[in-house]
Parts: sequence; structure tokens; C-alpha cells
Amino acid sequence: MLPVRGRDGRATRLARMLGTRTAWTPVGDGEFFCPGCGGDRNYQRLSGRRRFTVLGVPLLPRGTAGPVVACAACHVHFGTDVLDHPTTTRFSAMLRDAVHTVALAVLSAGGTCSRTALETAAAAVRAAGFAECTEEQLAALVEALAADTGRVCEDEDRPCTAGLAIELHEALDPLAPHLAPAGRESILLQAARIALADGPYTPAERDALITVGMALTICTDDVTRLLAAARTPS
Repeated sequence: MLPVRGRDGRATRLARMLGTRTAWTPVGDGEFFCPGCGGDRNYQRLSGRRRFTVLGVPLLPRGTAGPVVACAACHVHFGTDVLDHPTTTRFSAMLRDAVHTVALAVLSAGGTCSRTALETAAAAVRAAGFAECTEEQLAALVEALAADTGRVCEDEDRPCTAGLAIELHEALDPLAPHLAPAGRESILLQAARIALADGPYTPAERDALITVGMALTICTDDVTRLLAAARTPS
């Protein structure tokens, strides 16, 4: 049977003759979390130029392409917004620093720290990645924060929290978008348990916990629910 020669056949032949080719040029590199591989990989940032081709030969410029991010392992191209996601290594460091900052904030808000509160805080910080953290180190840091002239306040029941709030937001704002809701709630509950280790919440501790919840983008109703849940023995 002879092949059918029609419009589709002509279109196929034309597509083989004419086309567009993109020439990619590396403009940077680094390490990123590859969504395709599911782990940290090296990447190249590429900028491209399109050219109209005839029989595979590039002839006329057709504008620019990209930039894109090309994984060195799977070679898939991604939009540059993929670089907004931290690498696994960076994410672990961000989480570790956030837990450490939250623990210090709660201990500082609690005034004179009890041994139980220090032990609870140190255990949380060690679990987050500071394996060598001790109660004595945390107590020394709390004392240093208390001696900071920027934290002096006339009301001892509600210590000045402006500087503390800034530090919490600096630690938590970059992390929150990359945490699932359960992960954000876990950090707040951990902070609540530190505050409760030596008794009911003080007004200053509650203020600090509310600030933690805000920085983690947890709504007010959920913050109230979680702080109440932390008081209930599991």
C-alpha cells in the first residue's frame, strides 16, 4: 500500500525541516535542593538564546530563553525559583538555630530559670542539632541577654521584648515557609513545654510564645489552642 500524502505528511516534513534551537550558556553554579532527585545536588544556572533553524542549521535569532537551573545529576531544567528552597544542609542549620533562639527567648522571658526549665530547653536544643549544648551554656547565654543594655525595662513582670521579638523573627521568618503546619506547631509546643517546666505560664512567657507563634505564621486561634494543649498531660 502506498503511503498517504496529505496535509499531515507535509506538516511532518516541514517540522523536520524548520525548528528552533536553544543554545545554553552557564552563568553561575552552586548547590540546591533538586525536586527531581529529591536531595542536594550541584546545579548550573543557564541563560539561553533561541535561533530559528533550517535542516538543523541555526540561522536567525529568536530571542532569549531562561534563565533556568539545570541539575548536574538528572539534567532537568527548573525555574530559578527552585533556588528559594534551602538545601537539606541549610534547612537543618536553620531549624537548629531556630530551636536554639526560641529556647533562649522562653528562658529569658521566664526570669530566673529553674533547673527543670533549663534541662527541658537543653534537651530540645540538643535534639535539634546542638549535640554539645548544656544547661550551663544556656544559663550563661540567658544571663548575657539579661545584661544586654538594650533589654533593660522598668517592668520586671513583663521584660522589654522588642529585641527578643526581632531575634525570633530573624530566626523563624526564613524557616516558616519551608515547614509544614505540623512542623511549625511542633516548635511552638516545644517552646510551651519549656515555659511550663517550672510552673504555669507567666505573662512574659505567654508574650514570648505568642511572638513565636506569629513568627511561625500560626494564627492566633491556633496559638491559643496549642498553648492550652501543652498544659494537658499526654
